[in-house]
Amino acid sequence: MENFIVSARKYRPATFDMVVGQDSITNTLKSAIKNKYLTQAYLFCGPRGVGKTTCARIFAKTINCSNLNENAEACDKCESCLSFNSMRSFNIHELDAASNNKVDDIRSLTDQVRVPPQIGKYSIYIIDEVHMLSPSAFNAFLKTLEEPPSHAIFILATTEKHKIIPTILSRCQIFDFNRIRIEDIIGRLKYVANNEKITAEEEALYIIAQKADGALRDALSIFDQIASLCGEEIIYKDVIQNLNVLDYEYYFKTVESALKGDVSSVLLTFNEILEKGFDGHNFISGLNSHLRDLLVSKDEVTLRLLETTPAVKQRYLEQTALSPVDFLFKALEIGSNCDLTYKTSKNQRLHIELSLIRLCRLSDHQAADSEKKKSEINKTDIPDEELPVPSKSEIIRQSEKLSETPGLPDKQSPRRHEPRVEKQIESFSIKSIISENTNVPETPVYPVIENPLNTPPDSKEEFNATSFEIAWKEFTEKLKGEGTRIVSMFKTLKPEVENDQLIKIHLSNAAQKDLFVMNYKQRLINFLGNKFILNNLDVETIVDLSESNEILYSDEQKYNYLISKYPAMKDIKKAFNLDIT
Repeated sequence: MENFIVSARKYRPATFDMVVGQDSITNTLKSAIKNKYLTQAYLFCGPRGVGKTTCARIFAKTINCSNLNENAEACDKCESCLSFNSMRSFNIHELDAASNNKVDDIRSLTDQVRVPPQIGKYSIYIIDEVHMLSPSAFNAFLKTLEEPPSHAIFILATTEKHKIIPTILSRCQIFDFNRIRIEDIIGRLKYVANNEKITAEEEALYIIAQKADGALRDALSIFDQIASLCGEEIIYKDVIQNLNVLDYEYYFKTVESALKGDVSSVLLTFNEILEKGFDGHNFISGLNSHLRDLLVSKDEVTLRLLETTPAVKQRYLEQTALSPVDFLFKALEIGSNCDLTYKTSKNQRLHIELSLIRLCRLSDHQAADSEKKKSEINKTDIPDEELPVPSKSEIIRQSEKLSETPGLPDKQSPRRHEPRVEKQIESFSIKSIISENTNVPETPVYPVIENPLNTPPDSKEEFNATSFEIAWKEFTEKLKGEGTRIVSMFKTLKPEVENDQLIKIHLSNAAQKDLFVMNYKQRLINFLGNKFILNNLDVETIVDLSESNEILYSDEQKYNYLISKYPAMKDIKKAFNLDIT
């Protein structure tokens, strides 16, 4: 029986060009070798399975190669390359810091660094999982890392850069490795499948790449696991069954039923998922991801954020065309709230079912909103020619009633017309009809002047300190509906009339000033302009810092002080039966 070699080892990259998903880092390292810009220490950090140790070995092998090609890659023919490939090189040393993390281990490494290389120019020391070194070992290693021999190069690799002391970080060139994209992992899996003569569906490879979470080594391990089950043909159903992954068909079916408002179908789908042994939290999390993918599929600009196969991408495009944007936004909000509160819910199944019911009700609410908007548009958008035209007799009768109304000027007295804005109707003119059928003399046409305060100028009063004090009380009374805190604040304000163009409002603190300026200053100006004859009135706010400097010692003194500033505190104390202490 032939010995089986796992794909992660069998297909481990031997050159920089074979490294997947780290082009920026490999190009930098090749350029450094080609231009001979080599420093004494490098730090490779990033998630697991993204190629840190692999790149360190390739880098060490290429540095000592005596016959580099034009692309700054190792030749695999010189003595240094052959000894490295056969694992008998004395110039490249690997140290596992997880099991050699003591001061004595670093001391032996320091003694070893002094020995020059036998073949080539450099001795390379690869220290894996360097964050596992103890603090004392880090300090012992610091001097050697700071001033190593000219032939020594250190390559440190770690998954937790934050655990390395800053004095070590400052002496290294740091390379941050990224998670490998799903497309790159799928491409590598296709390469391995072709070499192993295995037929694999693209959707199955996508599930494997998604499950690997950006780690190519994990993806190759999962590929070996599936290959041992399926043999020479890997299909989508076997992959989701072996990896316990929920089929995306359930998500498409759930959203389709929710758009139709079919509550029964959605609940039965969820019940089927639970019967297959899947966790409800897993389902709601996957549904949120599905809704997110539908949302990014709405626009061609964000379509590139959808990481899936072309066949599944087409299904997303078809379903997102049937899904309104408002539905997706509100559905994501419902799903997110369900995800956040799932663990704290006592009846978790009912919690998800209620969220699914609200999801189905979104379509009904949207239909009702659209009908309401249509009815409002139909009511407002009436053509002028469809407006009812009053007869001449009706207009005459209405004008006579107006003239007989008490408080209005007599027919014979000169009539004062206030400026107003009227919508002109092209079909008839009320003015011409009245002038033809009544003895009311035709009045001149005044220019249209907008009066936002809607108060005739003759009805306004003269502005002075006494009248302002009365108006201030009226203005404060109108604010009673806005809460006790606002009313209490206005009771503590101290208005002062400087002149007929300036009013000063004294406030207790900056918070009151911001609240007054943002919400009540313009309202006060409009209110006074509607009541008095004013010209360019301005309200100035002043924060009084000259509060009483008396020191309050007892609780009774503090309570009385608060009551004087905030009278509502007395009602709060009485309502909640609070003590002063």
